[in-house]
Amino acid sequence: MELIKAKVPMACGLVALLLNMAVPLFAGGHLSEINKSSVIRTAPAAPAFDEKTRLAELAGRRARVAQSIGPKAILILFSTVPRVYTNDVDYEYRQENNLYYLTNLKQKGATLVLTPSNNVLPEILFLPRRNPAAETWTGHMYSPAEASEVSGVKEIWESSEFEPFMQALRNRQPYRPKPEKILLSSSSAPAISTPSGFEKLFEAAGRNEGEIYLLIPGDARSREYMQEQSFASEWAKSASNYSIRNVSPIFAELRLRKSPLEIALMQHAIDITTEAHERAWAAAAGAKWEYEVDAQVAYTFKLRNADHWGYPSIVGCGPNATTLHYEESQGPVKPGDLLLMDVGAEYDHYSADVTRTFPVNGRFSPAQAEIYQIVYDAQEAGAKVARPGALVSDVHRAATEVIKDGLMKLGLITDRNSNQYRIWFMHGTSHWLGMNVHDVGDYGSKLEPGMVFTNEPGIYIRPDALDNLPKNAENEKFIAAVRPAFEKYKDIGVRIEDDLLITPGGVKWMTEALPRKISAIEDFIAQARREGQ
Repeated sequence: MELIKAKVPMACGLVALLLNMAVPLFAGGHLSEINKSSVIRTAPAAPAFDEKTRLAELAGRRARVAQSIGPKAILILFSTVPRVYTNDVDYEYRQENNLYYLTNLKQKGATLVLTPSNNVLPEILFLPRRNPAAETWTGHMYSPAEASEVSGVKEIWESSEFEPFMQALRNRQPYRPKPEKILLSSSSAPAISTPSGFEKLFEAAGRNEGEIYLLIPGDARSREYMQEQSFASEWAKSASNYSIRNVSPIFAELRLRKSPLEIALMQHAIDITTEAHERAWAAAAGAKWEYEVDAQVAYTFKLRNADHWGYPSIVGCGPNATTLHYEESQGPVKPGDLLLMDVGAEYDHYSADVTRTFPVNGRFSPAQAEIYQIVYDAQEAGAKVARPGALVSDVHRAATEVIKDGLMKLGLITDRNSNQYRIWFMHGTSHWLGMNVHDVGDYGSKLEPGMVFTNEPGIYIRPDALDNLPKNAENEKFIAAVRPAFEKYKDIGVRIEDDLLITPGGVKWMTEALPRKISAIEDFIAQARREGQ
């Protein structure tokens, strides 16, 4: 019963009015209204796609999945199960990624079945019948025609028919619902007794070679795919000629390479995120608390019609910037500190992931600039090796070598050939990006055009880092050697994160519009704050 959310052009109606209104920024810890700063990049209009092109892409994705599972198999994709926030309050509904990848449907209770060997019914969508009483409370449900227009699937049966359909497959019997249970069909198959189109599947099942593909996670405790786990468990309780297979690797392989349509959606999520960053930078001078800066991000995401964030925003000032996944946004914002912002809008199921670290007062101190420049140079080194044929691990290795050299020069490590650097740089440099912020895909895959990943080295001088080292003679010697540098750089946390797209000739910085260099950040903040006064 998901309300259909239409993406409207940015220049029309109320949105156009909002763009011309005063933009709220914080001054002295309170909201004030000022004119929109010209230096802040307003996210452009959302991408628009020709419907034939969009539907052809969805059909192509379904065809590739069908080809991958083969004629002896069927695929079952369940929609996300709604989750409860408190007792009778639901979390905002978000469709399961792979079902959305094949259909663009946001409907609760939908199930897609692909049957590659069946020329009559290669794909069936099981959909809840519209319920006016339910719609009164929770909004519009898809009509069969609407679901078909969105997804391109032409065979739609009432959701109650899924169980009898699966029972018929188990028994190797043809099945077609009664006419009143068929919500939409392009097939002229009139009766159960006629050839079903499942002959090849039934023949494979007769040889105990039939297969049912589901999203079965590697972690048996997964909360997202409990429905699939339950189905697989129940299916296995009865003798069957079909074995359960995991379709996740097939989707991981397909989703790793983004189409032009997907890249356009990701770029729009990045553009919204860029505007959110820049608004926050301009507002930070007048903020007293991290949540005030974080509010600028939430405001921009909503203003630009993002679905949501791709992950909880990280807005950490001073020592909070040294915690990798700091999400509280409850600390003070102090003029002499750095503020680390790791935020990403999600638009039409695709997420951005962008981090910048900037000085609250608009100017990096010498110590802050030294740490920042090492991270910047590491990021540049990683990007230089990113090209078709390289590996994500090559990006990490190149960035890490620069980090080691920089830490050694500053006196924060004593041996660049050891793991000492991991005290200050403890995470990987890259991860895949797409429908998940940490998207699916094999990290052993060579980079190819269409792959999108992050480039995010960092250095974090946590105030308790030396205190938490194991007590032994070697560490005591290390602590004594690096103590002067530690005291100089303590509480500084810097991460710079950009989203990179592999192209035939190398790499494109999808986040290139957002300032990265020390001088560019300082100049932007100065201009934005002048225009905001």
